[in-house]
Order: sequence, then structure tokens, then C-alpha cells
Amino acid sequence: MNTITIEGQLRTEHGKKAARQIRSQECVPAVIYGGAQEINFFAPAKAFKPLVYTGEFQLANVTVDGKTYTCILKDLQFDKISDTLIHVDLLELVDDKKVIATLPLKFVGTSVGVKGGGKLVIKMKSLKVKTLPKFLKEAIEVDITTLELNGNIRVEDVKDENYEILNSPRIPIASVVMTRQLKQEEATAEKDAKKK
Repeated sequence: MNTITIEGQLRTEHGKKAARQIRSQECVPAVIYGGAQEINFFAPAKAFKPLVYTGEFQLANVTVDGKTYTCILKDLQFDKISDTLIHVDLLELVDDKKVIATLPLKFVGTSVGVKGGGKLVIKMKSLKVKTLPKFLKEAIEVDITTLELNGNIRVEDVKDENYEILNSPRIPIASVVMTRQLKQEEATAEKDAKKK
């Protein structure tokens, strides 16, 4: 799994004034939750970029005060006006402690519905799961080979014994819809059948 490294410095002062001071140096205040203690630190804004501006699920090895913490991204805050990153919340991974993470979906195979002229429509790009850190992975694979024309794959169809999926089970994540060309071909075939 892709892991990025962030070198941070412990925050000694807290409050809005201290946070503004950190941001004025092109750094971002951040907090690591979930471990033995909460770690308040800051790091250069550019260090967070590979973690923030991606669709991929990644781990972050954050080094603060000589210690390294393996984390996942929990939450972000952006400035409402300038849209710059102003705060990052990270969750420390503890081996025997389950975490909630949002993992991207990776669709594999070619659907029988698409082979029959339909069009694949992706309705969800990720799932929220609860799992132990050792089971975290870059993406959850969803096999769509048996997906037929006008068929759906729903959240409940994604099976992985290591994950408790937190999304509503009935929500469709992908479907195959009829294309305009296929509809026209069917309509023409019906007209021809009626003429006979």
C-alpha cells in the first residue's frame, strides 16, 4: 500500500492566534487521535498534498518529536474563502483497535450487460468500512462480470469477512443501463415483428 512520510513538529502553543502563526509560515496544524495520547503537531502544507489531493487510500507515517505514528486521514478543513488546507485530523492505527476508513472501489471484469451493448454506470466510488488496521488495503475489488443489462450491484453484494460495511445495504454501487442505440435497435426489431 502507498505510504507517504510527513515530518512534523510538536505544537507547544494552542488557540487561534497560534494556529494563524503556523499557517502564516505555510504550515498546517494537525492532530493525531486514536492512540495512547492525542498528538498536536504542525507540518508544511506541501507535505500533506499527496495525502489530501488524491482519490487513493493511503497510509501516512508521521514523525513527530522522534516518534513515528502510522495513520490514516480522518478529516480535513479548508478555508471557506481561499480554499487552502487549514487543519488535518489523522487517526493512529493501533493493531488491535478497529478503525473506520473510506476505501475506494475497484471494478474488475467486463460485465455481460456491457458485452450485450449496455453501458456501465458507477454510482459509488468508495465504501465506509470498519476493520482492523491489518486488513486495510488500497481498494475493495468488485467483480462485475455477472452484471446483466438493467442489473445492479448493491452495497450488500460486496462480501469481505474482514470488513463491516457501514453504508446502507440497498444502495446500488454500479448498474448497466441500456444505451440509446440498443433501445433504437429493439424498437426497430419490434416494428419488424409486428409487420410480419
